[in-house]
Amino acid sequence: MSSKAGEPHEAWGVLNPGGVRAADGAMHLFPRLIAEGNYSRIGHVRVLFEGDVPVGVERLGIALEPHESYEVNAGGGGVEDPRIIYEPLLKRYVMTYTAFVPYEPRVAIAVSEDLYNWQRLGLLRYEVIPGEDDLNQCGNKDAALFPEIIVDPEGVPSFAILHRPTTRVQLRHDGVDVTTPPSGEETREYIWISYIAVDAVLADIRALTSVRRHQRVMAAEQPWGNSKIGTGAPPVRLPYGWVMPYHGVSTASGHPRYCMGIAILDLENPARILYRTPLPVLEPQTEYECHGLSSDIVFPSASDLRPDGLLDIYYGAADRCIAAVRITLPSELPAP
Repeated sequence: MSSKAGEPHEAWGVLNPGGVRAADGAMHLFPRLIAEGNYSRIGHVRVLFEGDVPVGVERLGIALEPHESYEVNAGGGGVEDPRIIYEPLLKRYVMTYTAFVPYEPRVAIAVSEDLYNWQRLGLLRYEVIPGEDDLNQCGNKDAALFPEIIVDPEGVPSFAILHRPTTRVQLRHDGVDVTTPPSGEETREYIWISYIAVDAVLADIRALTSVRRHQRVMAAEQPWGNSKIGTGAPPVRLPYGWVMPYHGVSTASGHPRYCMGIAILDLENPARILYRTPLPVLEPQTEYECHGLSSDIVFPSASDLRPDGLLDIYYGAADRCIAAVRITLPSELPAP
């Protein structure tokens, strides 16, 4: 998918889509559409196939137009980079997305029964534990829910959510207040996991925004992701673990370079990493991945597990367009 000529919503690019299969089997994507001035909406398209190969899209409209105070203000804003799952227990699709009011990226949630009409639930609210860092004071991005119920460390059946605390810059009349992520190598701009109690959500779906029991899952490890890492597409369950595409960022070339890796998380305790690829499985090489609104970016944000054991991953390329890559999954857990 590339920007459509004459479409002002897409003037600066289409990228970083959420995606999910509908009840009828159709593959739907929810791309970030960037208008002039870096103003983002979340669109809605259906993927077109030739045989089993995704080759294009049919535009269906706008899923989310920024209008809440946490999404847009006089200084600008937008809604960005959704990830989407279907949650059978709720009988709803659940979208996590970044609400961006300059310059405070935060995670918000919306739900839908049909993929066409979305109900906003609001921003994530993080449980504050005395003596620990308050994640409410940070920005946050790259949130993705697991598509199945997980038992949290206290034995509570929960929805589990991956996210990445990040810098939040609060603009004030008397100056600028910059709040960085929790300090230290163990906590800066890495992938975290939190939990949402199922019983609370069944009582009131707005409890999906109330997250608890935070812990770091994965830090930077290899040179290709030594600046920061973040969740890509929502995890996919296989018999040997949760397969999680993620992005890693390096700055050796003088500017951020985004590559894609794969991690496998334990099925029962997804805070435990069983395996991660030592090298990227995808890195910027083509013209459309290396040159765009930004350069040298592959940013995975949606996946489609095929019946033949292959995994299609949809990704944003150079903040310009959307591409897909097909990955062969191993039949068993790779050796570390």
